[in-house]
Amino acid sequence: MCVAVLTVRRVKKQISEISDALEDIKNGNGNRRILAETHELVAPLAYALNDIILSYESRLSAYHQTEETNRQLMTSLSHDVRTPLTTLIGYLDAAHKGIVNGKESDDYIETARRKAHDLKEYIDVLFDWFKLGSNEFSMNISTVDLTELTRNILIDWIPIFEDAQIDFVADIPEQLFRVQIDPDGYMRILNNLIQNVISHSQADKVEIALSGMEGNIKILLSDNGVGIDKEDLKHIFERLYKCDKGRSEKGSGLGLSIVHQLVAKLNGTITAESILGKGTVFILLFPLAE
Repeated sequence: MCVAVLTVRRVKKQISEISDALEDIKNGNGNRRILAETHELVAPLAYALNDIILSYESRLSAYHQTEETNRQLMTSLSHDVRTPLTTLIGYLDAAHKGIVNGKESDDYIETARRKAHDLKEYIDVLFDWFKLGSNEFSMNISTVDLTELTRNILIDWIPIFEDAQIDFVADIPEQLFRVQIDPDGYMRILNNLIQNVISHSQADKVEIALSGMEGNIKILLSDNGVGIDKEDLKHIFERLYKCDKGRSEKGSGLGLSIVHQLVAKLNGTITAESILGKGTVFILLFPLAE
């Protein structure tokens, strides 16, 4: 009888402690945990509550991170959209009102055209970013020959490389490499990586090579540009991260993050290696279809 009374008192005390801990957590102390010995009656309840608290803290941390990302994104939007849009309107107004004439007017219109394309490119990246983060995002997975798909994507880049005076080399074997992939998703991955090279690397030579490797297809995209600093290299796939050293300020800071997310959704991996002054290589791996 005495043992039972002591047990009841112990359990009541522990329940009181659990209530105090939950109240503390409710008031914002997410580091609080409920302590219990494994042999005690309330141990399963305490452990379950700790798991719930940990899960809650993880979701809260993710929420705060998303909130901070959205805040940074709005700041970036203000600078990267409003500023060039204002400049674009200024050029068009000058041409329209006759402030400039002849060749100068043509130059203004050409500048406005380029800035309009830059804005479209930025908005396309934003669209991809928001689409990836929405619950409506879906992929159309099918088995395709990635060598042929890659050739078709690269054809559209040839005149762009020529215009940018970049020597382009493609090493794509005749061998079939069948992969279960979303063709549009793969196209966005490759396009974003190539655009990143053109916009930021200051390279005059770019090479893409495909090969098989232990049940995967490996895609290498390399350039001989300015390279990326080791510290920057650790963060290049993070949202809104922009490399400062030796890199152009142009860009949303979302392109490589979108690439990273798309690759993961397609069961692939992406890594990057770089040497300052010598260039950068992106390495993609996708599992071959059985």
